[in-house]
Parts: sequence; structure tokens; C-alpha cells
Amino acid sequence: MVTIEAALRWCRAQAGAYRAQLRFCLRMTVAAVLAFALTQVWNLPLHGLWAVLTAVVLTQISVGGSLHATTEYVMGTIAGAIYAGGVGVLVPHTTTIALAGVLALTIAPLAYAAAVKPSFRVAPFTGAIVLLISTQFGEGLIESALYRLVEVALGGGVAVMVSLLVMPEPAHGLGLDAAARMLDLLARLLPKLLAGFTQELAVGETTRLQQEAGLALAQLQTITTEAQRERHVTLLAAPDPAPLARTLLRLRHDIVIVGRAAATPLPKTLADRLGSPLTHVGERTSAYLCESAKALVSRGSLPPLEPSEEALATYNSEVIALHREGLTLTLSISERWSNSSRSASHSSSCTGISAILGAALRKPCRLLGHEP
Repeated sequence: MVTIEAALRWCRAQAGAYRAQLRFCLRMTVAAVLAFALTQVWNLPLHGLWAVLTAVVLTQISVGGSLHATTEYVMGTIAGAIYAGGVGVLVPHTTTIALAGVLALTIAPLAYAAAVKPSFRVAPFTGAIVLLISTQFGEGLIESALYRLVEVALGGGVAVMVSLLVMPEPAHGLGLDAAARMLDLLARLLPKLLAGFTQELAVGETTRLQQEAGLALAQLQTITTEAQRERHVTLLAAPDPAPLARTLLRLRHDIVIVGRAAATPLPKTLADRLGSPLTHVGERTSAYLCESAKALVSRGSLPPLEPSEEALATYNSEVIALHREGLTLTLSISERWSNSSRSASHSSSCTGISAILGAALRKPCRLLGHEP
């Protein structure tokens, strides 16, 4: 009995962790089956193959993604079908060589259009289908083009309707999750970077986290674009997530600056004095970022910023005390050039982090329209 309960808890936890992916799986399945059923009712050729494929391809993980994919796919299909049908009607192609020539004449301009405007990426594909399918199944070119247009319109319509009505997954919610993941990564990264001022930096680990943070930011920016498209749909109107994406971009840039300043440790004289304040800055700021990530996901109250501000104030006070005591004057000329300027750069970077945290992350929930 205990084993069964544990298994159920594990299944519930996994379902919660992969909720968006499971919903996407369900929506794509429903879209494929519904498109197939409609093609059978209307007796479309090839068992409605192109309508089903279109519904599957255009069903994306978010509503905004489905809207964008459908718009581009329909535009490309219309361009490809009309152009291929026109070329096929105007240019005779009764032999294989002639057909090859017409195919080249069809694909080349459509490929150029796709290279210039990505919205026409499927136009060459559609042109080839319209031209070649008609010769295999005895359909006229115009009839083949019309069937292609009807099936794509049907599949695209099914994809959009299923995305809107069957467990819809707005990009707005996915953006919150992506922002929280990025904050968690930065929370793990910052203490490791600050440790580089008093000891050798763990380059492999910090580089990996920096790369993961960059990928998370790219994902967030993609989702933000999808969410902005959703705002044109009244049913899914939501606050603009762009301010949060810009805030996290600035925050990541600020932490990258800290990482550059921490490339080599400070001289022992400075490291002994700044080691403890830096540790407190890393611990408290990391905790603040983690709690902010949880607040984004739960739409709850944000943690207090005061502990992080106090740690930063203590660190800044220690830096000022070092200058007043003249400890930097005991450094060699090379150390003054490399370490003193780097220490000032580091101080500026930490001040920048404080400003970013205070001005931007104080109310990330408000930026997304969720006042705690």
C-alpha cells in the first residue's frame, strides 16, 4: 500500500513538472484526430493526409506559437499553390524533361521568396506538391492547388481552435515559468562568481551556468514574442511580458560583468578583508533570486530585498574603508593597474546588481500584471 501511494505521489509530481508538455501532447492528438474526422466527412483525397499533417505541424506548445505558425504556413501555402498552378497551366509539361523544367521554374522563385521573407518557407514545398501530385493522381493543376489550399485551411483552423479550446496553454504562463528558471540559474551562478575574487574561479561550472542562462533567456524572449501575439486575441488578453524579459536581460548582463571582473582572485590583502562581505552578498542575493522565482510561479508575495541591500552596503563600506586605510597603496604597480582597477570594476558591478534588484526585480509580478 505504501509503495502504491509513493508511486501515485511520484506520478502526480511528474505530471505537475511536465504539465505543459502533457497538455501539448493531448492537444496535438486531438487536432490530428479531429482533422482526420473532418476530412472523412468531406471525402478529401489521400484520406485527408495534408489536413492531418498541417494540424499536427501547426499545433504548438503555446497558443501564440500556434497562431504564428498558422499565419506563416497559410501565407506560404497560398503563395506556393497559386504560383505553381499558374506556371503549370501556362507552361506545357507533357514529358519528363518538360516537367523537370517546369519544376525548376516553379521552385527557384519560391525559394528566393522564402530566403527573402521567412513567412514563405513552405511555398517551395507547396509548389512541388501541387505540381507533382496532379500528375500522379490525374487531377488538374487548378484542382490540385484548390485541394491543397482547402486542406491547409482546414488543418490550420483545427490547430488554432484546439489550441484555444482544449486545455489552452497561454505563452504568458510559459513566460513566467521561463523567467523563474532563469532566476534560479542566476541564483546558482552569482555566489560562484563572487567566490572568484578570493579563490580560483571554477571556470567549467560557471561557464556551463552562463550558457544555460543564455539559453533560458533566449527561450524567454521567444515566448515573450508569442505572448505579444496572443494579446491580439481578446479571449487571451494578458499584460505585456516584454518588461520582465528586458529586466532579466539587464540582470544577466550585469552578472556577466561581475564574472569578467572575477577572472582572477584579488591580492591576499584585499581578499582577506572582502571575502566575508562577498560571501554574504552571494548568499543573500542568491536567496532573494530563488524566492523571487518562486513568487513568479506562484503569483505570490515577493521576498524582502532588505537583507540583500544590507549585505551590499556592508561590502561597499568595507571597500571604502580599504581605500581610506591606504591598503591599495601597498600593492605593486602591476597589481595597482590590474587589481585596483578590477576591484573598482567589481564594486561598480555589485552596485549595478543592487540597482537592478532594487529597480527591476522588486516587483516582477507587477510587471506581468500580478500584484501580490
